[in-house]
Amino acid sequence: MVHSPGQPHEGDPNPGGVFRTAPVTGETTSSLICRIAGRYGMEGKVLRSCWQWRNYPPGHDGGGARADAEVLLNAAGRQLLAGLCGVEEDVLARALPSWGQEDSKLSAGKHGVPAAAWRIGDAVAFGCRLCAARRTGTAVRVVRCAPRWERACVQHGRWLLDADANQPLEHLDLRGVPKVAAAQRQWAKVVLPAVRGRRPGAPTKPCRARRPGSTTPHPGSLFPAGATGRGCIA
Repeated sequence: MVHSPGQPHEGDPNPGGVFRTAPVTGETTSSLICRIAGRYGMEGKVLRSCWQWRNYPPGHDGGGARADAEVLLNAAGRQLLAGLCGVEEDVLARALPSWGQEDSKLSAGKHGVPAAAWRIGDAVAFGCRLCAARRTGTAVRVVRCAPRWERACVQHGRWLLDADANQPLEHLDLRGVPKVAAAQRQWAKVVLPAVRGRRPGAPTKPCRARRPGSTTPHPGSLFPAGATGRGCIA
């Protein structure tokens, strides 16, 4: 029997089967939906039709979709996403920063209908495609929330760029400036003990979604000195 994306296997402990798509830590919900769509062999906009949308996707002034667009889901929408990717909701809650964020628009409409609303994410960057390939088997684009002190991929020598700029590069080449990768390794030694010892209730997620057109200031782009513009094209 062939199951449609909107009808995961009920009672199956691994409902996604070969279509299971695990989230990347800090990944935007919008990015995960696009990767799930690719797993099913369809465009993202086709899979997004499984939800009732309360607004339009944010775009650049000159046209074109924003890579830093984020999605908020109601309870039914989150349940649907979990079924589509074959991952438990508690796992998604730990991985996706926007999971559980509320919006007044989501309470409108029929009860129990999967609904979604667009927002613009803060501190959103492209992920490393080489890391994604090692994790998923395919060098797909991943967009994730990450503060700028976590933008260096030390394994592959890449500085991961902001996803809010309307330009084709996803990363800069850091192989000529090894001190940046070394600083990233040193930072991990500092931040991990601090995170483990954080006080109860302290925030742990690096970003929140904001409304399209919000005047919330966004820090300017920071590029390491000596980094080159050689990067992968979106």
